[in-house]
Amino acid sequence: MNLTVGNSDFSSTGLHAMTPSSCLLVETAGRDMQAALGIATDQFDGPGTHYVLAHDAAGRVSACARLMPTTRPYLLLQLYPQLFAACAAPCSADVWELSRFMASDFTGRTSAALPGLAPDVALTLLHRSIGYAKEQGALRVITLASVGFERLLRRAGLHVHRAGPPAIFDGHPVFACWIETGASAASVFVTQGR
Repeated sequence: MNLTVGNSDFSSTGLHAMTPSSCLLVETAGRDMQAALGIATDQFDGPGTHYVLAHDAAGRVSACARLMPTTRPYLLLQLYPQLFAACAAPCSADVWELSRFMASDFTGRTSAALPGLAPDVALTLLHRSIGYAKEQGALRVITLASVGFERLLRRAGLHVHRAGPPAIFDGHPVFACWIETGASAASVFVTQGR
């Protein structure tokens, strides 16, 4: 797997190679999504948004994560403000949002906890995404999580905790989840050889 990171507009990232049927969008509940370039996009995609992409051996985009500082409009704040009932919504250059997390395995190996999600690809993508956010100055990352995604974060060895109680969207409990970017997260990335 080849990972690419950077700040670019959506059309030049190669994401058009991923189709909604070939990947799992973890934060699917209640979004007003638009179809463009063969994949669902929203108002948070575009210039200034950071992406981490994984390409498989055939060169296909097999995984993606979207990152952005919380100093600009972001998915959790705009679409799920009620998830911050227990705490203030972050708005800081050192807090970034992780969204649009997708990971496919075209060989068919997926997770039982999150059907359609390729665990090895997802773990590698998670570590690189959190590492990239940290390189950009993030001390913490906030993300929309389901219980299954929370388990994946913990399995990745990341220090995570809920920002507040879950809320039900489209029949599923979701919550805002903090991911710390401290030394422990970085050391897990290095020790696992990712």
